[in-house]
Amino acid sequence: METNDRPTLEVFRELRAELAELREEISKTELAAAGDLASVDPAYRESALNLLQYLVTRQLDLRPLQLKLWRLGLSSLGRIEGHVRGALDQVIQRVDDVLARDPAQRELNGPPNAPSLGSDGGDRLLRAHTRALLGPKPPGRHVYVMVTAPDASEVSEEWVSHLLDAGMNVLRVNGAHEDVAQWRQVANTARKVAHAHGAPLRILVDLPGPKLRTIAPHPGPCVVKWRPERDVYGRVTRPCHIRLRLAGGPRSSDNEPSLDLPQPAWSKLCVGDQLEFRDARGRKRTLLVVEGRENEALATLERTAYLVPETTIDLCRGSHALETFQVGPIPARPFRLTLAEGDRFRLRSELSGVSEGSGVLPVMGCTASLDTLTPGARVLFDDGKLECIVETTEIGGVVVSVRHAPGGKFRLGTEKGINLPDSPATGPTLSPGDERALAFAVAHADIVGASFVRNAQDVRALYERLGQLNASKLGVILKIETAAAFAQLPTILLTAMSRYPLGVMIARGDLAVEAGFERLAELQEEILWLCEAAHLPAIWATQVLDQLARTGAATRAEVTDAA
Repeated sequence: METNDRPTLEVFRELRAELAELREEISKTELAAAGDLASVDPAYRESALNLLQYLVTRQLDLRPLQLKLWRLGLSSLGRIEGHVRGALDQVIQRVDDVLARDPAQRELNGPPNAPSLGSDGGDRLLRAHTRALLGPKPPGRHVYVMVTAPDASEVSEEWVSHLLDAGMNVLRVNGAHEDVAQWRQVANTARKVAHAHGAPLRILVDLPGPKLRTIAPHPGPCVVKWRPERDVYGRVTRPCHIRLRLAGGPRSSDNEPSLDLPQPAWSKLCVGDQLEFRDARGRKRTLLVVEGRENEALATLERTAYLVPETTIDLCRGSHALETFQVGPIPARPFRLTLAEGDRFRLRSELSGVSEGSGVLPVMGCTASLDTLTPGARVLFDDGKLECIVETTEIGGVVVSVRHAPGGKFRLGTEKGINLPDSPATGPTLSPGDERALAFAVAHADIVGASFVRNAQDVRALYERLGQLNASKLGVILKIETAAAFAQLPTILLTAMSRYPLGVMIARGDLAVEAGFERLAELQEEILWLCEAAHLPAIWATQVLDQLARTGAATRAEVTDAA
């Protein structure tokens, strides 16, 4: 095969045949996918074709061929995501240059192929698609910065101005939180400040998506806890201050402990009086009135008390009871289940008839059907912190047992995410919450984020609705946050490329919960490669430099993660 360690023409002929076979496989795929390519937006035609070519190379074991190429000093086709056919044709051209000394081989090669997409062309398409979705390229860097807006009450003009100065290019509004009035306030403030700065800013509205969340099966307990401050030895350092007010009168603050008094008791109240009662545990407690004003008074409490509705309170002056009254309504506390490893509880989408104290097992509600769950399937709560296993199924829900809880015990509240990594997803593509956020995005945003995309049908349903809303210019970002979506990503991308412009978000939070943390690094790299092959901008999201943003100091893991 070789003479004096130099490759012979025969080696190059064999290599040329293998490369031609690979190109033939790619050509067959292109012909077979002609129908799919016809539905792609013209701006994505070259990109979709390159994605298909890349998928062919991913399905073949190219390692023996790559080793031969490397030994001959040629490109090993290792980084060809953005220009598959172009890279292959360049390698073939180099081989043909060597074989050009053989006239017989020139006849076998035939006429040269039409020019194919090269690396410069792939970069050009990626830049164009990115600008169309995310706006002009930021000066001095090749990456864009997206910031998620906090609650509307925190989004001031100063806040937006500071982030624009720091380099924000896209402001994300989470449609799973707050409502239209708050979203509008955020968008209007951001637009106003960006216009004043002369800074380009795109606004993204995320749809809530078909994510399962916990819901309360019934209100939490109606009880309020009053507690003085104590030192490490349990000694009171500051008594608990309770605002006393006339029931129905003006309120100066709803954030402090307070007690409403009926008119007869309020009219007799004086500084130095005592309010005596037995709390929810039957413990005798006393409030001492220490300050009086026109509309409210102040009392102190030296010992912890738990107050419930209809608790009886005596207004006393010295040893005399001046008035007796009952505590009025007390807002319910958030519903929570305290669960330990080994505990069992019911997870139900059907909550009719469920009330506090009903049934042997505690109950947690869920926002969607659980019909696809089977015994042995995992159910993960609150970003995977609580891991449970389905024991049995029943009408309207399942019985689960806790397999892992942080520290052995966990308090599961409402509005916490539920992941079902072992079960197929169900439910409509667009919920009423999605429709509300989508209508807002059409009127006020530049981009809409499709959360928890499950398959190509979800993409078609979203596009159909956007067409009905005449939102042809609204960009779309597909959020990949489930293992099922990752497995179908090539089909999802080809379907989504029927509309322009488009991007992909790697939502690492739910993706890590679904696929397991040990696979997260692998999956995010795979998604980035597929996006590069399709010339689509990819948004790398969830807890990027989170510690740095919250405390001003990055962890070592965050630095290497971002790098």
